[in-house]
Amino acid sequence: MTQGKLFPANKSTSDLYCDQASVVPAPPSYDEATADNSTLCYNDVEMLTEINWDDLNVRRVFIRKVYSILMIQLLVTLAIVALFTFSDPVKDYIQSNPGWYWASYAVFFVTYLTLSCCSAPRRQFPWNLILLAIFTLSLSYMTGMLSSYYNTKSVVMCLGITASVCFLVTLFSFQTKMDVTSYQGVLFIFCMVMLISGLVLALVLPFQYVPWLDGIYAVLGAILFTMFLVFDTQLLMGNKHYSMSPEEYIFATLNIYLDIIYIFSFFLQIFGKRD
Repeated sequence: MTQGKLFPANKSTSDLYCDQASVVPAPPSYDEATADNSTLCYNDVEMLTEINWDDLNVRRVFIRKVYSILMIQLLVTLAIVALFTFSDPVKDYIQSNPGWYWASYAVFFVTYLTLSCCSAPRRQFPWNLILLAIFTLSLSYMTGMLSSYYNTKSVVMCLGITASVCFLVTLFSFQTKMDVTSYQGVLFIFCMVMLISGLVLALVLPFQYVPWLDGIYAVLGAILFTMFLVFDTQLLMGNKHYSMSPEEYIFATLNIYLDIIYIFSFFLQIFGKRD
């Protein structure tokens, strides 16, 4: 009686089971489909996993890419500094032609603003690498010319100190539980203090009112950019409060390279002995 009410009478029991198995389930209603918007199907979860910037494999590839480019930059800078320091004809030429320094400073400033403020050029291959190469060469020339005014032993010693400090700071950044990325306000205030102090020193030092202010400013600058190196390294790691997108590998390399160059320049100003 029950089967007669549910199914047509002219169908056998086996046919009924086959028809029941072949029936396509009805799509859910609108209320059922929108009952839980947070639920994702398997394909959606798989797609999000492939583009998840917090994935460890993506982050490792990002870190390796940044440090590979950074090593090339530092080797180029080291070669130019060594050439300008150990070769007397090159040293005499660049010191007698300061126009090249100001030209390299203009190129450095333009490329730095382009890579820092414009996201399209620093993400578009190969223009991002070309701009980064021009930036590296210009800053390397400026660093090499600065080093040429110091004693060769002083330059080598400051290179060793910079390498040691950067290695220890990088090791500290990867091992510590302290989140330096949350101290952006402190770094900003420190930068403002250094900016105002630099403007004051530009007016005071030519008159030799307080000679030791130059050394204090260099010490504070070395501390500031050491803090910036920790900050940028933890942004690179991605396991702190703030992190950097793996698409910004050029920007990450630019920041860390600039921190290291400034640390070397301030150490040269502290420990260097002028010729």
